[in-house]
Order: sequence, then C-alpha cells, then structure tokens
Amino acid sequence: MTGKTPGQLALAHVPGLHAYTPGLQPKGPGWVKLNTNECPYPPSPRVAQAVIAALGDGGEDLRLYPDPSSSALREAVARTHGVAAANVCIGNGSDDILNLLVGCFCGESAAAAFMLPSYSLYPVLVGIRGGAASPIPLDRGMLLPFEQIAASDARILFLTSPNAPTGVGFPTSDIARILETFRGIVVVDEAYAPFARENALDLLAGHPRLVVTRTLSKAYALAGIRVGYALADPEVIGLLDRVRDSYNVSRLSQAAAVAALGDPDYYVGIIDKIKSTRDYYIDSWVSKRGWFTFPSEANFICTEPRDSRGLAGPAVARAALDFLFTRKVLVRHFPSDALTASFLRISVGSDDDMLVLEDTLDAWLKAPPNA
Repeated sequence: MTGKTPGQLALAHVPGLHAYTPGLQPKGPGWVKLNTNECPYPPSPRVAQAVIAALGDGGEDLRLYPDPSSSALREAVARTHGVAAANVCIGNGSDDILNLLVGCFCGESAAAAFMLPSYSLYPVLVGIRGGAASPIPLDRGMLLPFEQIAASDARILFLTSPNAPTGVGFPTSDIARILETFRGIVVVDEAYAPFARENALDLLAGHPRLVVTRTLSKAYALAGIRVGYALADPEVIGLLDRVRDSYNVSRLSQAAAVAALGDPDYYVGIIDKIKSTRDYYIDSWVSKRGWFTFPSEANFICTEPRDSRGLAGPAVARAALDFLFTRKVLVRHFPSDALTASFLRISVGSDDDMLVLEDTLDAWLKAPPNA
C-alpha cells in the first residue's frame, strides 16, 4: 500500500520550520563552557537535600504523579515576590511559559511582536503554532522604538529585559510607557532580572495585561531542573492553566525549586559574585582593548572583538569563535542578525574560567591572521 509520506501528511507549515538552535553541550572533559549562560556555581545545598527527600524510600515516590498545579511552588514564588498564589503559573522552564503564552494569544490572525535581536525562541514558538510574527528591529543604541511598538496591531509583545543577547536592561519607565500605548499583552521576559538594576514587578498591580516571566536556570543554578514561572493577573494565569499540560513540572523539580527559593541568602552571594566578575572583566579586559561592549545587566557580556589589525566585523567574530573552539573554550555567535553578527556573547564564568578565556583571546590576538 502506498500513500503520502509523513512530511506530506504534516500540517503545511511544519516542514518549513526552523528549530531553535541551543548552545553546544560538549562531550568529554576540559571544556570551558561560556556559551549558554549557565551559573558557574552550584545551587544551594538545600536543593540536593530536597531532591533526595522527594524520592522517598528507595525512590518509592517516583511512581506517583507530581502535584498538577505545583501548589507548594506557587506559594513559594508568591512569597518571594510578595504576590498571591493566584498570580503565579509554574512551567517546565520559562520556555514552557512562553509557549503557553503563544498558545493563548497568537495565531494566524493574531500576531506576536518581539524585538530583533532578542531571544531567538520567540519566532520558533510562533512558527510552530502557524502564527503571524511581527519583528521590531533595534539598532546599536538599544533604545526601544516606542512609536513603532504603539502602532503595532500584534496581540502580544515579547520584550526581553535585560535583552538577550546584548545584556542591555530596559528601564521600568520604558516598560510602563509601552503598557500605556500598546494594546495587547506585554510579556517582559526577565530571565536575567536578578543581575539587573531594575525589573517590572512593581508594574504588575496596576496593569492586568502585563506578564513577567522568570526562570530558575540562571541565577538559581537550576538549568538542569527546568523550572520557570509567570507572574500576572489571575485572569491571565487562568488562561495559561487552561492550555498547560496537567503534569508539566516533575516532583523532583518542584521540590528543588521550593528549596532554592527558600535559601535567598545563599543566592545573594552568588549573584553578587557573578555581577562583580562581569563588571571587572568589562572594565579590565575588553574595554581596555577598544572592543565595543554593550552595558550588560545580565550574567553575560556581548562584545565586538577586534583582531590584531584593529578590524571588526562578522568575519572577525567568527575567527575569534573558531580560535576559541579549537582551544576548547565555548562562546556564542549570532550571525543571522545584522546587529549581532560582529559580536560574541560570553557567559560570565568562574574566575578560573575567565582567566582561561583571557589567555586564549590574548593568544588569538597574537596569532597570525586566519590562524
């Protein structure tokens, strides 16, 4: 029996989709991994204790489904941010929350707007749903184009603050201005907010169309646990719960996240250390070499390398990337956007990681061109 191939049976838009490209996860020892903005330090010791306790006797409790609403975790998030549990939705990472928001507010006739450059997952999620995408470009000044945002007829706007991959944070006053002029849902993706000077949380009470998303992958050192959440008006949370998978967060992940949120003093120390390393590296290395570097409020640095001849550009950035890779140092390059094509994004690592990075970039500058 013959028939159509799976590709022919798929919805018309699916074969043309381009999947999200994550940072390389290398195999084997010896890599300095500064490409995925993971925390260079371990999570609170309470996390491992909580995971072991959640296993039960010999893993007995793993046969049971997790709490479908992540009730204890919702309460912990609510306490952390001074809101009610009704203002919280828990996701399998903040990517899950972003996907739920696209599912609620985006479709073929309901566009989603987002800045360019920003988190490259947004157009992927919109494309999966067959939705309409409405990108809004930024320039090197990284000033929000308020008039263009206000004129957009998109149903939902995604604004990453601090921006990825530049690290530039947008003032709360700018977000308030957008809320006054943009008519749809405003999602402020605050994956890197713990490292920033400002955030949008104080705007939640007076703006029912505002959604703030957070993750425990960065500042809380729980990228492997996959927990994120949304903070929003209860009406928005109710919509997210309607489209959310019933058991979207595992028992172990819920337990780990509650434990992490219960140890804020530990994480204050980690966040301060990362910020200090970030600022020192910008001031002591890249700036002194004349490399244009965005003012970062995140746990990474976005810098435009110049080679030994003083040249910059996409080819120079690629050459630096390749040189680092051959010496087992991983960073990120985003060549598809004109604004970022000349830049490298470098996660803030431990002091030892950053020393290896410095030494390797020094070696690149001393190497013959195209080496």
